[in-house]
Amino acid sequence: MIDAGTASFWRATIALCLGSFMIFANVYVTQPLLPLLMDSFQLSELEASWSFTITTLTLGISLLVYGPLSDALGRKNIMLVSMAGVVLMTFLLSQTQSYSMLLLFRGLQGLFLGGLPAIAIAYMSDEFKHKAMILAVGFYISGNTIGGIGGRLIGGFVGEWLGWSEVFLVMTLISFILLTLFAVLLPASNRFIAKSLKPRSMLGQSVAHIKNPLLLLAYLIGGFNFFIFINQYSFITFLLSDAPYNLSPSWLGLLFLTYLSGTIGSALSGRIAQRVPQPICMIIGIVLLMCGSLVTLVPSIWAIIIGFLVSAFGFFFTHSTASSWVSRHAVEAKASASSLYLLFYYLGASTGGFYLQPFWQWGGWSGVILGSMVVLIATLLASVALYKISYYQTLDVAD
Repeated sequence: MIDAGTASFWRATIALCLGSFMIFANVYVTQPLLPLLMDSFQLSELEASWSFTITTLTLGISLLVYGPLSDALGRKNIMLVSMAGVVLMTFLLSQTQSYSMLLLFRGLQGLFLGGLPAIAIAYMSDEFKHKAMILAVGFYISGNTIGGIGGRLIGGFVGEWLGWSEVFLVMTLISFILLTLFAVLLPASNRFIAKSLKPRSMLGQSVAHIKNPLLLLAYLIGGFNFFIFINQYSFITFLLSDAPYNLSPSWLGLLFLTYLSGTIGSALSGRIAQRVPQPICMIIGIVLLMCGSLVTLVPSIWAIIIGFLVSAFGFFFTHSTASSWVSRHAVEAKASASSLYLLFYYLGASTGGFYLQPFWQWGGWSGVILGSMVVLIATLLASVALYKISYYQTLDVAD
């Protein structure tokens, strides 16, 4: 198996990080464009946000297919085919001038975007030694955050300079280059063991994962944290594009540089989890996410930036830990277990805006933070419960 620090480790890890950048840049490219789309198509805040949420919704649904499919047919080729589909959909997005067609292609794009996230951690679980996998997951999720930053910067700057259609043309070129590098760098699966593709068995595996409290609590923690975190970024664009801030799309794109602290949090999570129980790491991350959210209530652009820096570190610290936790504690069908985690994760992204919208209408940004605290307290309690369950199971094994 691939060990940490070897040439194969770095080839595989760099390939997965590049693929991760491609996927998440495409997912988040429309987020700084929301005020621009509102003006271009005469939309409400909620309608404009559909350009983002439709993609995360179909991405989440696609995970139900890719995970089990890769358990039966292999890892690398499915990732390659799905990524090629992303390139095609991104190009089609650059050719449409209708918002309804934009939503259609964004939805189809989401179906292809799910391939790599559903399979990447299962690939690492197959091919890497345990310690190497924990480190690689941290780097991989760092690629997620850098992709999120890159997509938003491209959306903000290219959108303001050339227009929203040209954003997708630029993303097509970038995505094609990254797909080529991914195909060349990623080693073939050497330790993959195929399982029969049986729908009844697939359903049974999913039910077994959900019945496992060690997995279910991690699913809920990851899903509801993202439910809040990513939709805070959507609503802050509406706040900052209006008076007294009046930020342009390019400046809104720069706000997402706060994701860089999340990159650091993801990279550190693997090392810290080797010394501190993973549920405790999740608790620490959620507390930081709560603290960062509260800091953004200070009516200053610098306070908002600092708050999001803290929030991003805390969120991705928890997310990286929870992703690794799921892969470690899945008894079998690890790709299916990871796919279920991501299904909860992206369903959270797709539905959080509907939850926070009434709070926004009622109290503006203060209302959004109030709604956020309610959910984050619940995920904090779920992390405490996860620690207690895992602790007592450890005692039972020792006895």
